[in-house]
Amino acid sequence: MTIQLIITGGTFDKRYDEIGGELTLDQTHLPKLLDEVRCTLDVAIELNQLIDSLEMDSVHRASVVNSCRSCAPERIVITHGTDTMVETAQQIAKAGLAKTIVLTGAMRPWSFVHSDATFNLGTALAAVQTLPHGVWIAMNGQLFAHDAVKKNRAEGIFEATETE
Repeated sequence: MTIQLIITGGTFDKRYDEIGGELTLDQTHLPKLLDEVRCTLDVAIELNQLIDSLEMDSVHRASVVNSCRSCAPERIVITHGTDTMVETAQQIAKAGLAKTIVLTGAMRPWSFVHSDATFNLGTALAAVQTLPHGVWIAMNGQLFAHDAVKKNRAEGIFEATETE
């Protein structure tokens, strides 16, 4: 089974630019991360975009939906910024694809000590292999349906909401 990994950027791929003194998005860490954790899954990687999710608009989201629609694997993990992950998940769900799609992200960049990125990606990769078709979010060791989750900005976690 091949798992499609679609990279969109977000905190997951940010790094600290020591010269500029800011967090930047200039390359993905995902191939290195998968290598370091000795991932033995068949993972096809697509770099869709490297953008902070607060900068995403309908064109960026359409690109993610198109990648989901056009890829051959029916099991997809998407790395995404946490601020608008739910909105992107909802757009993907509207496409009605017969695929299992799990979005995940990080509250701290992978390149930082004590990042949650590796844990969240591992959860997403395990979940995408077992969940039924649909759109899901994997964060904080939990799985959420795309229409029953919100980001609690005050606590820095994702939590369940009532299904709409």
